[in-house]
Amino acid sequence: MTMISRGTLGICAGVAGALFLGYCIYFDQRRRSDPNFKKKLRERRRRATKGGSGGSSSVTWPNLKDQEAVQKFFLAQVQAGEELLAQGEIESGVEHLSRAVAVCGQPQQLLQVLQQTLPPQVFQLLLHKLPAVGESILQAAGGSKVTEEDVE
Repeated sequence: MTMISRGTLGICAGVAGALFLGYCIYFDQRRRSDPNFKKKLRERRRRATKGGSGGSSSVTWPNLKDQEAVQKFFLAQVQAGEELLAQGEIESGVEHLSRAVAVCGQPQQLLQVLQQTLPPQVFQLLLHKLPAVGESILQAAGGSKVTEEDVE
């Protein structure tokens, strides 16, 4: 069996490093010379900040006294949550499902169904998001306290 000398090994490592560095420089230059690069970068950052900082505060909550609007909102949130979870976007999917639970007429039953259908870690994330979503819906309703008339 032939042994490779240290010098040969060092030269090979140096050449490999130089090739990798050249590869990086070439594609960085190619990316930066793209006329749409800055536009794409701004759009990507805009989407990231819109999605990241928007959270539940940017939701247009339905009028809770209008049952039809609440039902449409509920169904839309459940559908969006299911689609996002299927795509692997756990955080966004759980956000939508938590909104659905918040406006649901029978949240305990919905939570039981979700507990049986969702993986345990996703269900736990849902339970952790519920208090924040509850606060969000109360703020959207004007921050008023729930009275006995509202419960009926």
